[in-house]
Amino acid sequence: MKICFVVSDVATEPVGTSVVLMRKAHQRGHEVYVMNVGGFNFYQGGPIKLTCKKIPEDLKYKTPQEFWEQIQDEQLAWTKADSSKIDVVFLRNNPTEETDDRHWAEHSGIAFGRMLQEQGVLVLNDADAMSNAFIDKLYFEELPASIKPKSLITRDKDELLKFWKKCDKKIVLKPLEGSGGQNVYLIDEEKKNFNQIITSLTELGYVIAQEFLPEVSKGDVRIILVNGRILEENGKLAVIRRVNSDKTEFRSNLSLGAKAKPAKLTKAMEHIVEITAPKLIKDGFFFVGLDVVDDKLIEINVLSPGGLDYCEAIGLPEFTDPVIEAIERKVAYKKHYTHGFSNRELASMH
Repeated sequence: MKICFVVSDVATEPVGTSVVLMRKAHQRGHEVYVMNVGGFNFYQGGPIKLTCKKIPEDLKYKTPQEFWEQIQDEQLAWTKADSSKIDVVFLRNNPTEETDDRHWAEHSGIAFGRMLQEQGVLVLNDADAMSNAFIDKLYFEELPASIKPKSLITRDKDELLKFWKKCDKKIVLKPLEGSGGQNVYLIDEEKKNFNQIITSLTELGYVIAQEFLPEVSKGDVRIILVNGRILEENGKLAVIRRVNSDKTEFRSNLSLGAKAKPAKLTKAMEHIVEITAPKLIKDGFFFVGLDVVDDKLIEINVLSPGGLDYCEAIGLPEFTDPVIEAIERKVAYKKHYTHGFSNRELASMH
């Protein structure tokens, strides 16, 4: 198949989940392209052209780092690919990580993704679904309350103060639009810098407050789902515990120094997946990350979930083969049934 990965910026993209998935697609003999989110070219009455890099079939490498360095190299030329000749466009840019000077990039991938779907290209995750869940923390609130901690979304300081008291004076505050553990604060009985934190967060937009879960001291667990099922390879599950060795740090983001290690799937985690999966499938989400603390789902990642790049280092499979195999099946279904399935149906079809 011909598959194009969309990232925020090839030049600055780290060696993460997007890169290891690209490498696996290349290893499996597919024609692989990568582009910046700013590389869409719309021609009225014609197919969208993609300014991209085509990964050479004979590229030699031993590690993901070597693979990516050669693609980032300026000697690998940019080209224009006709989207009508591309089977799959995989949206892997994260709008919530864009900087203030790149507001144009926040909606571009999803907007052009919707147009590509209309032109018959398979887009993952489904662009309409991603548009509806553009703020994934707000999409999170559409899930049943029984599997989530108590929460409040507001810009009203007085309401946040009431919620803090209701939750035994211990809550977590974070921007509604954010990722990577940035601007996340624990407000406890001491209520240090409460006014300053509220001011800085409301300047960013809406604030989400969640009750504090003491079990977070043991870290959280990232569960990666494909087609609504826990990603599995060779009998192993993509269930990764993230623990911060700094006891004063309650956040478990790998980008903030937390360490990854394998985790056991508990009955509570299974229940959360069972409750969450039907909605993800209905909405057209192919690749999703769930963050769980004990028996509560604390976050859902639908825009650009990661974690696969840590798996081999902690004794798990890389899990990239089953992801690419799942995409291969979707392309085969699309060819066999031509107009039999919508993009949303194909996106989450097993």
